[in-house]
Amino acid sequence: MVHNEENTRHEALLAVGQKMMTAARTAPKARGIDYLEIKMVEGKELNDLADVMRRIASENPAKAFMARDAGNIEAAGVVVLIGTANSVLGLNCGYCGYATCALKQSESPKAPCAFNPHDMGIAIGSAVSIAADNRVDSRVMYSVGVAALECGIMTNSTIVMGIPISISGKSPFFDRQPH
Repeated sequence: MVHNEENTRHEALLAVGQKMMTAARTAPKARGIDYLEIKMVEGKELNDLADVMRRIASENPAKAFMARDAGNIEAAGVVVLIGTANSVLGLNCGYCGYATCALKQSESPKAPCAFNPHDMGIAIGSAVSIAADNRVDSRVMYSVGVAALECGIMTNSTIVMGIPISISGKSPFFDRQPH
């Protein structure tokens, strides 16, 4: 049997995406408390994300770059989404600007605990390292996360980042025009 690489790309992307999700899940988290939401999208849901990104770009000139990013995720074919809930950890560290977690919750409940995006960032680093280890192109995009929230894909998160991954002769994330 002969396997043509072109016919195995999508399977390879899905396999790497699954490994990226595993790496994100097992990344260290403050106090060992896991508030992450991790998903992978392809097909219709990916096209829905791209459509929302283009709509946002057309409605807001300051976000015109989102149309470019929509083309990037369509060219990629698979997107890993990593988000976090907005939940305090009870450390009373003051990093959020409030003396205690209770005070932050009472005065600014929508403001994230400093450790929520921190933990998400570590998870994103773990995920993209898997992409790099597997020689798969990737790029972290906040624009995809905005669209994922609007589409209702990420239901337990307040902050989301998207990581499109690609296997092609030239990375769709390289030499991007500003917008």
